[in-house]
Amino acid sequence: MNVHNIPWSSGTWTVPPKSVNTEGDTLNVEAVEGSDYWEKTLYEFQHDNGHALLAPWEDDQGVEVTFRLDSFTELYDQAGLMLWHSKTQWIKAGIELNDGVPHIGAVVTDDYSDWSLSPVAEWAGETVTIRASRSNDAVIIRARTEHHPWRTIRVARFPHLTGKQAGPFLCAPTRAGFQVVFTAWRHTQPDEALHTDPPTFSGK
Repeated sequence: MNVHNIPWSSGTWTVPPKSVNTEGDTLNVEAVEGSDYWEKTLYEFQHDNGHALLAPWEDDQGVEVTFRLDSFTELYDQAGLMLWHSKTQWIKAGIELNDGVPHIGAVVTDDYSDWSLSPVAEWAGETVTIRASRSNDAVIIRARTEHHPWRTIRVARFPHLTGKQAGPFLCAPTRAGFQVVFTAWRHTQPDEALHTDPPTFSGK
């Protein structure tokens, strides 16, 4: 199995967070209050000031990001994996806190954003991995924790053959002081098939 851990230093931030520091293998990041990604749908506004640490991503690679949930306490606290082609063509997938409950979800954007989510109260306080793998014109997005197996959370169109980037993201739409500890960022082999779970790696 070809697994490549991506150094945090190899990525570039779309918008710099309030603070960033590394401790051993972990990346500790604090979001700027009011940071978010969204394009027009329902709310009509456009937000592109969230924080995504991006590096090139090729079709023959799965990409995974792992992070801790113990800091998610306020409405819309969110972090996970960003798949990026441009400011109006991107997908963010991860955990977002809604009504005091962590939800797993994705925002898929092609000029306009849509939002899908599902509660995962049993994941509270755990360490989560979000994974994406391309297949034909789409991406398969999955998630797990150290105590819960892979679940497929979205199959979404993402047809871009070149210029793709991916990496960890976080946003704090409603408050100051939101910090996330990311413990892994890696490239792996792509998924074998939609109904075949990928391997599980440690969060380090």
